[in-house]
Amino acid sequence: MSSTGSVSASPNGLLMALIQYPVPVVNHPDDVQRNVDEICRMVASTKAGYPELDLIVFPEYSSSGLNTKIWSYDEFLIGLDDPKVEQYKAACRDNDVWGVFSIMEPNHEEGKPPFNTAIMIDNTGEIALHYRKLQPWTPIEPWYPGDLGMPVADGPKGSKIALNICHDGMFPELAREAAYKGANVYIRISGYSTQTQDSWIMTNRSNAYQNLMFTASVNLAGYDGTFYYFGEGNVCNYDGGMISEGHRNPGEIVTAEIYPALADQARQNWALENNIYNLGNRGYVGYPGGKTENYLTWVRDLANGEYKLPWDDEVRIKDGWKYYPDGPQLGPLPDEYK
Repeated sequence: MSSTGSVSASPNGLLMALIQYPVPVVNHPDDVQRNVDEICRMVASTKAGYPELDLIVFPEYSSSGLNTKIWSYDEFLIGLDDPKVEQYKAACRDNDVWGVFSIMEPNHEEGKPPFNTAIMIDNTGEIALHYRKLQPWTPIEPWYPGDLGMPVADGPKGSKIALNICHDGMFPELAREAAYKGANVYIRISGYSTQTQDSWIMTNRSNAYQNLMFTASVNLAGYDGTFYYFGEGNVCNYDGGMISEGHRNPGEIVTAEIYPALADQARQNWALENNIYNLGNRGYVGYPGGKTENYLTWVRDLANGEYKLPWDDEVRIKDGWKYYPDGPQLGPLPDEYK
């Protein structure tokens, strides 16, 4: 079900709104505060328009923008104890809705770059899930690799939710990790420009199908003077079919009502195409119970810290290259930007 049923929700239906936030142009710390204020306003206005809304999701970089020259400086970062996060908590509590928000989080280890972070706040204003991007988009993004793994949290209407950020969604291994830990809804927030649009849709659908879980994904939309961001928020069914899909409109609200219990039932009752189960129980018809030992070389090597591709030595770009030849610039904002 898509927007035709979005004003009200069934007792066991999770009604969500994905906000194609207009790509923010951020040049000054005051711009970050303006984004946070606008996001909180949109939480209230969206909930007013969809009174039984359970969950609202905003894209990556919607708070702090994508200015690569300044986005690692202290003044553009938002810690979990920052007043801006308190605003997000109040918006969820005051409007009785769960929310997913993007922040650039300080790294408290001396001299280490920040984290690219997503937080899910429940309808009482408490942080229910804290996720740090595991796969920064190299060689462009300067973020420190996430160190919290792939947490899964109980959400509304029987959902078990995992978050991932942008490039994370290109890794089927991360989607599988979320599903393996019980997630039946996999939320992806992103700040992609148009060159990745086809792979965005393909991976959202494949992550859903291969893991028998719903995927809900939303991207920035609009033009920032350099790139165009494609929007294309979408919700995919656990069989990979598209339930609801947005367009390229900045500010568009993509709605869908999903039933997390249906994904749970598919995992419990499907035989054909229950691939997430069959992976670890190979050929249970020909071999009672199925083969359970690890047969994948890359899994063994990764577990042993020995992951190495046959062409590893030929990979040309392994550092900041032209984007950050001297590493990410940290610390206080230079005077020229104040």
